[in-house]
Amino acid sequence: MPVNDEPEGTINVCVAGATGWAGSAVADGVLEADGLELRSAVARRSAAMDLGTALGRDAMDVPLHASVAEALDGVDVLVDYTSHAAVKGNALTAIEHGVAVVIGASGLTAADYAEIDTTAREHETGVIAAGNFSLTAAMAKAAAELVAPYFPQAEVIDYASAAKPDAPSGTAMELAESLAEARQPVLGRALDEISGRPEARGATVEGVPVHSIRLPSFSVSTEVVFGLPDERLVIRHDAGSSAVPYVLGTLIAVRLAPGRTGLTRGLDTLLLQAKTEESS
Repeated sequence: MPVNDEPEGTINVCVAGATGWAGSAVADGVLEADGLELRSAVARRSAAMDLGTALGRDAMDVPLHASVAEALDGVDVLVDYTSHAAVKGNALTAIEHGVAVVIGASGLTAADYAEIDTTAREHETGVIAAGNFSLTAAMAKAAAELVAPYFPQAEVIDYASAAKPDAPSGTAMELAESLAEARQPVLGRALDEISGRPEARGATVEGVPVHSIRLPSFSVSTEVVFGLPDERLVIRHDAGSSAVPYVLGTLIAVRLAPGRTGLTRGLDTLLLQAKTEESS
C-alpha cells in the first residue's frame, strides 16, 4: 500500500455500491464529513468513470473501479452497500489487504459472519456490520433486547419494497438473532403440530418466527411483537423513502472500524461498546 498522503488523522474511504440507492447517499456523507476522504469507489457497470459523472453530476475526482481489489490502494476503510451476492467476497478481499470494513449490505448468513470474523481476527482487522445503520433502528433493537428476557414469545414482521431480493431483511435477521440470544424462544404450538399450511407461520430464525412482507410503498420497516397473557408490546421502526437515515450510523462505524479487531455486529452493540470504552 502506498504511504497515506492525506492530512494526519484523515480516514481514507472506499464505497462499494457507490452508485446505488444507499451507497450514493453514504458517498455524499463521506464527501461532506470532516476527517474523512472518499478515496475511491466501486460500481462494476460504471468502472473507469468518475463517480460524479456516473451519478449525473459534476466530476468529484473519485475514480470508479470494477472490483474492490482494484480500489483499495491507500484505503483505510471499505464501506460495502452492494448485494448479498457480492458483499462476503468484497469483505474478505478488503480484510486480506488489511483494510477495515463496514458492511451495510444484507443477506449474509451466520456462517458467513463467522468466517468474516475469523478472517478479520487473523489479520487483526476490524469489521462492523449492521442490518440497519439507522440510529433510530438501533435504538428500537436495543429496546427489544431490553425487554426480551421477560417475554418468551415474540415474532418479527419484516416489511420491505416489492423488489427487495433478500428475505428476511438484514434488520429482521439481526433482530431475531438478538432475541434468541436474550432468551430461549417459545412457540404457542410447535410448527410440526400446525395443520393446514404450516409455512403460513413464517420462517424461523434461531427459533424466532419471522414474517417478510414485500409490497410497493415500503422502504424498510421492522416490527417485533411481544406477547403475554392478556397484553402485548409492539416495538416498530419505520424508515422513510430515502437512504439518509443510514448515513450517520455508517459514518460512526467508519470512524470506529480502524481501531477494532474482529467482527462487531449491530449499530446498537457498537454504540454501547464505544460508550463503555470511552468511560473506562
